[in-house]
Amino acid sequence: MRIAVFVTCWGDALFPATGRAVVGLLEHLGHEVTFEAAQTCCGQLHWTTGYHPEATALARRFAEIFRGHDVVVTPSASCAATVRTAYPRMDPALAGLPVCELSELLIDVLGVTDVGASYPHRVTYQPTCQSLRALGVGDRPLRLLRAVRDLELAELPDAGECCGFGGAFAMKNADMSVAMVADTIARIHETGADVVCATDDSCLTHIGGALSRLRSGVRAVHLAEILASGLGTGERADIPAAFRSSDIAPRTDVP
Repeated sequence: MRIAVFVTCWGDALFPATGRAVVGLLEHLGHEVTFEAAQTCCGQLHWTTGYHPEATALARRFAEIFRGHDVVVTPSASCAATVRTAYPRMDPALAGLPVCELSELLIDVLGVTDVGASYPHRVTYQPTCQSLRALGVGDRPLRLLRAVRDLELAELPDAGECCGFGGAFAMKNADMSVAMVADTIARIHETGADVVCATDDSCLTHIGGALSRLRSGVRAVHLAEILASGLGTGERADIPAAFRSSDIAPRTDVP
């Protein structure tokens, strides 16, 4: 199967290790992976802040760039949701683009639950709002995590609650956002986990920033990096992204 990876503008700028983990994982599973160098932004930020003509232009460009691929995978539930739910509202001709979030691709398209990963940590999973409410990803990430060798999965209390990021929400409603992430951090601490994972690096930036400022010892790691761990793909999810290589941009959650 010919699979194209959409790394997202957020991932390209701040979390390139996540995109590399997706590529390494899929190649390990025997699939041909392509990266379209012309890709930029899906237009989510523009759409949600009212810049609809600009968002539509980006959506049409996205469709043109990824035309001809069997499926497009992204390590961002919110970007996948934008393509599948917002694009048809921008332009009906953009309905039905074959874009999947990573856990959807693995389980629903490739029929894989155990990718062969190994990750010796106690991990809790934070569902993101877009993965739950827009995509209906459900327990797919949990099913993948349960199959990872040496990983101890800890259930997160009230897992459906928002972490408080919400893109521009965190900037426009800072006090409320901080209160919400404080509640999230408290729930994470209840689990005794040393790692919290999710399907969106944007939410993990918010959560990871709070964890870092509190010196909690709990790290925020993307699902893709855990699934690529122990596969010999070159990605090591046990090392903070800012210190994997000198060519990686520093994380925003480091004080």
